[in-house]
This record gives sequence, C-alpha cells and structure tokens, in this order.
Amino acid sequence: MKFSICNEVFEGWKFNDICAAVRDAGYTGIEIAPFTTGKLAGEITREERCAMHSAAAQYGLEIVGLHWVLAQTQGFHINSPDRTVRERTKTYLIDLINLCSDLGGRVIIFGSPKQRCIAPELTRQQAWNYALETFCGIVPTLEDRGITFCLEPLAPEETNFINTADDAAEIISAIDSPSFQLLLDVKAMSSEQTPIPQIIQKHKSIVKHFHANDANKRGPGFGNTDFTPIAAALKEINYTGWVSVEVFDFKPDPVTITTESINYLRNVFTDEGARE
Repeated sequence: MKFSICNEVFEGWKFNDICAAVRDAGYTGIEIAPFTTGKLAGEITREERCAMHSAAAQYGLEIVGLHWVLAQTQGFHINSPDRTVRERTKTYLIDLINLCSDLGGRVIIFGSPKQRCIAPELTRQQAWNYALETFCGIVPTLEDRGITFCLEPLAPEETNFINTADDAAEIISAIDSPSFQLLLDVKAMSSEQTPIPQIIQKHKSIVKHFHANDANKRGPGFGNTDFTPIAAALKEINYTGWVSVEVFDFKPDPVTITTESINYLRNVFTDEGARE
C-alpha cells in the first residue's frame, strides 16, 4: 500500500523541511492543500510550481494531488443560485486542475463543505443540477490533463450536500467520466449508518483515493477507530491507490502525528494485521 500525508499539518514549515520530515517518517507521497502556499492557484508561478515539484522529487516523494481546494478562498460555490459565481468557481477549478498537473499530481479531492452547502432558496434538486453543471464544465480539462477529480462525502455536521458515498456515487454516475471518481474518508464515513467496510465494498468500482484519519479528527491510531477491518476491505477490493493521512487536530505536533500515523497504518496493512 502507498502512504502519503497532507501537508497542512506542518503549519508554518518551509516546503523542503516538510518533504524531509515526510520522507524520514517513511511516506512516499505528499498531498497539498493549496491554501498553504498563501496564494490562489492561478497566482502560483511556473517557477514556484517547478520548485515544489523538484523539492518533492529530491526527497523521493510524489506529489499525489490537491485537497481542501476551496479552503480560505472567497466568492466560490459549486451550486450557487448566481450563475456568475458558478462560472467563477468553474474557472478556478480549472486553475486547480492545471496546478495539480504542473506539480505532478494525479488527483484533486473536492471536499470544501462551505462552498457546496445548499442555499436556503434552493431545493435539493436545484442544487444538484447546478453542481452537475459546474462539474461537467471541468471534465474536458480533467481529461486533457490526466487528472481525476474525486468527490468527498462529508458528514451532515459539515455540510448539507453530498453527505454519503451513495450521494457522491449518484453525481459521479450522472457525470459519466473516468475523470470523476470517489474519495472515501474514514472520519466522514464514521458518520454513516453503514459500516465502513461495507461502504468500501459497495463502491469499489469508483474508489480512487482514500483518506486515513480517526473519527475524532486525529491521525489513524490516535483514537478508537479500528483500521484492521478497513485495511482488510481495501485489500479485498484490490485497492492500489494512495492511503493519505489527513488530520484536523494538530496535537501533539507534526512529527509525532506523521511518524505514529504511518507506523500504525503499516501495522494494520500487513498481511497479519489485515487478516479477518
């Protein structure tokens, strides 16, 4: 199994130092939250993109892709009732696709709960139609640049749109492009009534990326979520993508989180650890 980690846990660190710490812990990939650059995607220069790509390669890391893509931005929303906002969002998503490709990434994870909440004046069907319109508008660029856009279901406490893997699968089916697939996140799946291994099995044909974290928003192994049946389910479906550590609680410190998370994952993903 390939392990990566999301870079925002290293808040305030220089990118080269992050890459060194990630490499030293044993990861082979790093996932980038664009807001950590301090710039909008289109403002990141060619030179800066090349420097990030080179730095990761220097430390033997692959830049897996982007996540938290609309975090700390203003004026974007995939299903806004305002067409101008939707068009602006589509244009920015295209900027992100180009950034991802330039960095050597292959996946974009779309969570962004605030930028997909259903406006009070819209019905769920209207919001669904607007989101579909926005997403369909970026498919040609995704296909041209070889990027897979992964929808991330999120818990109802975070957003009121795309709360389950079934919800995401419905949109993915409607878009009907290999460039639109599914991201499964352990914390988010913990909010569903269906057991996590069953969710993984049901959607095995569209699972492209996987986020590892505890239901308590910390790293895998830092809470009560048992990853043994999760690892077994991923092995059962022959999942070969990345398992990427994403945390929301940065205690006690980045190095401890990084090291202990991968040690825990390595243990549960061994043949013995993943055996039912």
